[in-house]
Amino acid sequence: MKTVGLRELKNRLAEYVREVRSGEGVLVTDRGEVVAELVPPGQATATRGAPSGLVALSKRGQLTLGAENDAAAYPKLSRLLKRGRVAELLNQERGAR
Repeated sequence: MKTVGLRELKNRLAEYVREVRSGEGVLVTDRGEVVAELVPPGQATATRGAPSGLVALSKRGQLTLGAENDAAAYPKLSRLLKRGRVAELLNQERGAR
């Protein structure tokens, strides 16, 4: 996915629209911050909730987006300490204040 500043996009809009029409996405930046994403119509993204900057990094292989909150993906772990034990340990550590 290409990145283009606002000024360059304004000056060469027709060229970037042709690229989007051919299937390539374009990230639009304003002073280095991504502010918009131009993608072909109907191009579904499975990453709707993620910021476009993170999506772009993901598409370049520089990061992996996290999984959706699915209970099956995160198995429940058993307790390591009895209920209330952490508070006891903290009170012992802090001493009398």
